[in-house]
Amino acid sequence: MAPTDETAQVAQQESPLGTPPPDRPPAGDGAVPGARMPRWLPRAMVLALALIAVFQLGSWAFHQLTGLLINILIAFFLALAIEPAVSWMASHGMRRGLATFLVFLGLAIAVAGFVTLLGSMLAGQIIKMVDGFPAYLDSVIHWINTTFHTQLRRVDVQDSLVHSDWLRKYVQNSATGVLDVSAQVLGGLFRLLTVGLFSFYFAADGPRLRRALCSVLPPARQAEVLRAWEIAVDKTGGYLYSRGLMALISGIAHYVLLEALGIPYAPVLAVWVGLVSQFIPTIGTYLAGALPMLIAFTVNPWYAVWVLVFVVVYQQFENYMLQPKLTARSVDIHPAVAFGSVIAGTALLGAVGALIAIPAVATLQAFLGAYVKRYAVTDDPRVHGHRTRGSGNLTVRLRRLFAR
Repeated sequence: MAPTDETAQVAQQESPLGTPPPDRPPAGDGAVPGARMPRWLPRAMVLALALIAVFQLGSWAFHQLTGLLINILIAFFLALAIEPAVSWMASHGMRRGLATFLVFLGLAIAVAGFVTLLGSMLAGQIIKMVDGFPAYLDSVIHWINTTFHTQLRRVDVQDSLVHSDWLRKYVQNSATGVLDVSAQVLGGLFRLLTVGLFSFYFAADGPRLRRALCSVLPPARQAEVLRAWEIAVDKTGGYLYSRGLMALISGIAHYVLLEALGIPYAPVLAVWVGLVSQFIPTIGTYLAGALPMLIAFTVNPWYAVWVLVFVVVYQQFENYMLQPKLTARSVDIHPAVAFGSVIAGTALLGAVGALIAIPAVATLQAFLGAYVKRYAVTDDPRVHGHRTRGSGNLTVRLRRLFAR
């Protein structure tokens, strides 16, 4: 062993200072001698790139399918709304598909009748305004000539309007915008057809859909899903049916007023006020009252004032007397929560979110209420907003503080 040690010492002395032994690779700048790339690093890099690619692809697909997902969401809530009627008809021996078809047929007839009546009313008013336009123009020209001592004539005004540049540009823009309007109409019809088909399948095949969903869940989760589904059906159906009842009451009340004032198209205007005021949250009342006020103004300006007063008074009666009694069991949520849910739904999904926000929040509140443990509230005056005896007056406490 001694010669071997002496040979190693001699080799170290003869080798240049800082030169590694021949059997080791030269170390680079900052590199650990003999270090190699870990075997898991290439796989990790490939996995990270694959995850990024999948995320980008999923994000692109989600943005492309946003419209379809919104249509499916609308169809789902519509199916939940008609579920009680379909289930009631199915429980009396009718096939579920036929019951769903009859419900949709009734809704289609009601919507078509309302649109036809509203269109005839608007067409009649437009024809009346076009026929009376020369008389309106003569009255305006007479007022201008009398007030400003001018000598305007209707023929000169009509010629200037017909040969004006802005009218020519307006006609050109309207002609080019016909294709855009046609595309929007066709897109709206296609979207309506999509929502109708999905909602029909959801309502007709509701039990099969629930079985398919529960088949991939354990029994404990199945009970929770079925409970959530039942609550959603009760809240959504109850919300829409209560809104429909309030729309009926509102329409009858406004019909009596419009008929008493002699406003034309009173039945159609009453239906308009009832539906728009109940099914368009927050601003529906103002939109609903604007049209009958405009029609009443053409008859007598004071009639428009009477309609405005009645709309405001009835809205207060509905908010504080009628609505709490009708929606106490179906949608029992605080008005502030309902208002906040409508704003949040509008920010997320627009008009669709505003319409389904209240039943969705009511469903979530009822579902979570079954799992939240509640306790008896202590009998403390501060719970009722009363002051305790030792609190004293603020002025008295300030005087005592400065007296020290």
